[in-house]
This record gives sequence, structure tokens and C-alpha cells, in this order.
Amino acid sequence: MIIHNLILNTEMENSEQKVTFFQSNAALIKGFFIGFLIFLLLIPTFMIQSIVSEREGRKSEVIREVSSKWGNSQQLIGPILRIPYYEISRIEKLNTNGKKEIEQSKSLEYAYFLPNQLEINGLVNPEKRSRGIYEIVVYNSKATFDGDFTNISLDQFKVLPENILWKDATVLFTLSDLRGITEDMELNWNGNKSFFSSGAKLPFARESNIALSGINTPVQINDEGKGRYNFHFESNLKGSESLNIVPVGKTTKVMLNSNWGNPSFIGAFLPDKRVVNEKGFSASWKVLHLNRDFPQQWTGNAPETMTQSSFGVNLITPNDNYQQSSRSVKYAILIIALVFMAFFFIEILNNKRVHPFNYILIGLALCIFYTLLLSISEFLIFNISYLIASFLTICLVFLYSKSIFQNTQLSGLVALVMLTLYGFIFVIIQLEDTALLIGSIGLFAILSITMYISRRINWQNVGLKK
Repeated sequence: MIIHNLILNTEMENSEQKVTFFQSNAALIKGFFIGFLIFLLLIPTFMIQSIVSEREGRKSEVIREVSSKWGNSQQLIGPILRIPYYEISRIEKLNTNGKKEIEQSKSLEYAYFLPNQLEINGLVNPEKRSRGIYEIVVYNSKATFDGDFTNISLDQFKVLPENILWKDATVLFTLSDLRGITEDMELNWNGNKSFFSSGAKLPFARESNIALSGINTPVQINDEGKGRYNFHFESNLKGSESLNIVPVGKTTKVMLNSNWGNPSFIGAFLPDKRVVNEKGFSASWKVLHLNRDFPQQWTGNAPETMTQSSFGVNLITPNDNYQQSSRSVKYAILIIALVFMAFFFIEILNNKRVHPFNYILIGLALCIFYTLLLSISEFLIFNISYLIASFLTICLVFLYSKSIFQNTQLSGLVALVMLTLYGFIFVIIQLEDTALLIGSIGLFAILSITMYISRRINWQNVGLKK
């Protein structure tokens, strides 16, 4: 009998030890499961990120397709004065008698000269074109070019005067896409008028991979190149997204005006003065030849650094939904983790039980938020899309948690947490320069609140501390 009682007491003690072990580690086990589930939910999050990239790539393809038919981004270089000349080469050779003879060969070369003064006044009129659900920004531009060439001389190239073909001088004007020209271009050269014709290119070295189409027209220059040659012409061009100008003048002044209220000034030089508002923008540049890395005259291939000195404006589309959707997906892990933490604390502090399957469905609902956001933002502006997607997700989780907790107040607390998180992420997405600062302060506040709540929990015997 004594032995039987000892065995029963031992079994009861072991049973009590087993129950005590699971009870004391229930929170830890549940926490590990939640962490593992958060890790698994990264998989659909990455898939959503790839969908965003795919849709953004599709938009880029549509932009390229429309631009190829309307006119690509334009980069303007010119005017450039081209003077042909003969280069004489002397080669010593042995004749049949073994005597040295000098053989001369003549080749046609070109010298290029840039303007002394160049003033460009441009007006850019943007238009929005739609292809399916995508919107593309194209533009019509009108610009006037005024300036002068002064005292053209080939002495520095050591060309003899009799080898210079002054009568064959031409003016070049190059641009990225000739299809953008909408009207004939006429050059006024010291009062003499002539029309540009196509078929000229500004030569670059083959290794540079630079290819620019050009137009040209003949001009009259006296046999010495001395004096001042004033020019004036207008361009009417179509293009898309951006307009760039290379500062070829010894002094280049550019003024651009447009009714587009969201410009992005790009290139090697920012405007000296600019005014941007909802009615459009006005910007002016002044660039000296000392500010750039190519000379005022050269022979042979053009300096590769010419295109690197361009500047201009990019007509960006405000609130790009794909960029903002991509940024919001990056915070998915934060949303999921904090919502799960809210459910976990409600479990412990209110003696409620949430089944692991419930956590899985809630996690999937949080992931579907981003697909809703992406799909709706392709038809509406991003801010409204974010409001709709967050409202639907919060309502879904609120109703589901109400069926779990059977308590409206606890479900309302979950909805409040989600509303706060989505609002916090929305603010960060809208910010640029201060996004890191606001995000860090917000995360610090969230961690502080979590630590404050968790101090009330008895983690050994799960429940509230007495």
C-alpha cells in the first residue's frame, strides 16, 4: 500500500510538472510561432514587390512605344559652324632608282566652331496621352536661337589659307530625334535666309556610342573669316518626358517657360533663377565656356564631354503610384509584426485565445492590402487608393477579430492600432528628406509603448502582474 501511494504521488508530481512546464512556456511557444509566421509572410510580400516592378516595367514599355511614335526625349546641340579644308600629307618614298621622293596626298577635313554668344528662349507645352490604363507626358516646344560667331580662324590648326573652303561652310544643328521636327527651320545669317536640310551628323568617336542626327544649311563667310556673323532661327519640336540643351556658346543663356507645375531640373547645371507654382514654371540658366569641359573649336570628332554638359528639364508625373506602392510594400513586415503583437498582447492581458489559423488569415489580409493598393492606384490617385485599401483592410480585420474576441472594444482597439500604423506609414511615404527622421522617431515611440505594456505581464505565469 505504501509503495502504491508513492507511485501515485510520483505520477501526480510528474503530471503537475508537465502542466507547469507548458503553462509557463505557453507565451514563449506562441511567440516563436508568430515570429515564424511573420517570416513566412515575407514570401507573399516579395511576390507583391515583384508585381509592382513588373507593372512599372510595363508602364516603361508603353512610354517607350508612345515616345517612339511621337518623339523621344530631345537633346539639342547647336548651332555649330563647320568649315571644310584640305589637309596636306607629305610622305617620303623611294622610287625605282632608289632615290627619295616626297609624295603629297590631299584629304578633306572639317573644323568646327561654336558661337560666341548664344541665347535660347523656349516654351514647352506638355500634353498627357493615354495608352490603356497608363498616362504618358509628351510635349510640343517652340524655341528661338539667337547669337553670333566672331572672327573665324583656322590658324591654330595650322591650315594654309589657300586650303580653306570658305564657300562650303555650313551650320549644323543636332537633336536626338529628327521625327520631333514639326515645321521647316529657316536660318537668318547676317540677313541672308536659308532653310535647313537633313542628312548631317555631328561626328563622335566610334567608342563613345553617341549618335545624334543633324540638319544643316550653307552660310556665307568671307575668305578671311573676320567679322561678326549674327544668326537667328526657330525650332518647333515634339518630344517626351525631357528636354535637354548643350551649352555650346562661349556665353550661353537659356530661358524656359511652361505651364507644367511639376518640373525636375536635370543635367550638369541647375537654373540660376526659377519660379515654380501650380500655373507652371519659369527657369533661366547662364553657362560660361569655363564651366564646361570642351573647347570652342576643334577638328575631327566632337568631344565626348559635350553631351555630359547638357542641362534641362524633366516633366515628371507627380505622385508616381508605382514608386509609392513600392515604398509602402517595404514597410509590410512592420505592419504585420505590430498587428500580430497587438493580437498577442490582447490574448495575454484579456485571457483570450487566438488560434494559429486565425493569425494566418489575418496575415494574408494584411498582405492583400498591397495588391488592393497597387490595383486601385492604377485608376485613381495614390492618396485616395491608399485610403480605400486601408479602410477595406481595417474593416475586414475588425469584423474578423470581433468574431474571435466576442468583444467590440477589443476589436476596436485592433482597428485603432491598424489605423495608427497605416496613417504613420502614409506620412512616411509622402515625405522625402525627413522620412528617415520621422520613421525613426515613430519606431522609437512604438517600441516605448510596447515596453510599457509588456511590463505588466508576468512572463513566468502568463497573465497580469499582481
